[in-house]
Amino acid sequence: MMTLWGRKSSINVQKVLWVLAELGLDEGSDFKQIDAGLHFGINKTPDYLKLNPNGLVPTLEDGALVLWESNTIMRYLAKKYDSNNAFPDDLASQASSEKWMDWQISTLWPSLRVPFLGLTRVPEEERDYTAIKNAFQESNRLLGIFDGILANQAFCSGSKFNLGDITIALCVKRWIMLADQYPDKTGPRTELIHIKRWYEMICTNTHFTKAIQ
Repeated sequence: MMTLWGRKSSINVQKVLWVLAELGLDEGSDFKQIDAGLHFGINKTPDYLKLNPNGLVPTLEDGALVLWESNTIMRYLAKKYDSNNAFPDDLASQASSEKWMDWQISTLWPSLRVPFLGLTRVPEEERDYTAIKNAFQESNRLLGIFDGILANQAFCSGSKFNLGDITIALCVKRWIMLADQYPDKTGPRTELIHIKRWYEMICTNTHFTKAIQ
């Protein structure tokens, strides 16, 4: 049985949980999940650092194999366990999806994490509201790029739901939440009609709600 280390509220752990759900792998029978990180601790202990020297989550143990970095874990699970073709397996679709996975983690999330962490974890008296608003508005611009792609196709890599959609949808969830809960701190959220259609479709037609509790 696989072991997934990481708290379920982490965006990077949620990526892995969502992939597991799409693959039909169930907690308890196919894998066990152990809370780690933030108030759960564990991730800085010597035993955990032997698995993941970065002290971050998630970490996946699958037999003798130990993996960290959420996108790497997603790719591994899809390649090893996707016996029912939950995700496209042609090279072009895979490459297009991985392009958006890399964009999410290197471009979109660094912008969005400023308001997300600033408004949900930083004490109010320590918040930089100018930086928070500027970063949220930059996330509007970045998501506008993805919205333009979705004007001409259903999902990030074409006509079928793929790994890249998971990574971006988890950011969109937080983008919507921030503007709804802190509108005076984030400034306006851009109305992106193609992302709205895509996000609603994902929430309805995938294992989003099963994985993201």
